[in-house]
Amino acid sequence: MKNKKSSTDIMNSRMNNKDQAENAVLDMYIQMVLDEAILLRRKMLLQAKINDALDRYDREAFLRLSEEYKKLRKIV
Repeated sequence: MKNKKSSTDIMNSRMNNKDQAENAVLDMYIQMVLDEAILLRRKMLLQAKINDALDRYDREAFLRLSEEYKKLRKIV
């Protein structure tokens, strides 16, 4: 019986070190873009929740969400 290789194994065997290094950099860039998108989305959701807390005169929720928002702003 023949030893079957997956398509991933075949592609990896064809890549040289330069291709692997370029792919690693590309993977890091993609991860950075995704991380930033997630953080920005979280920031937008917090802003909406803070506005909602203000509309409801919910001081406790406002203070809690504002603290979370401040921490998130330090990251972004």
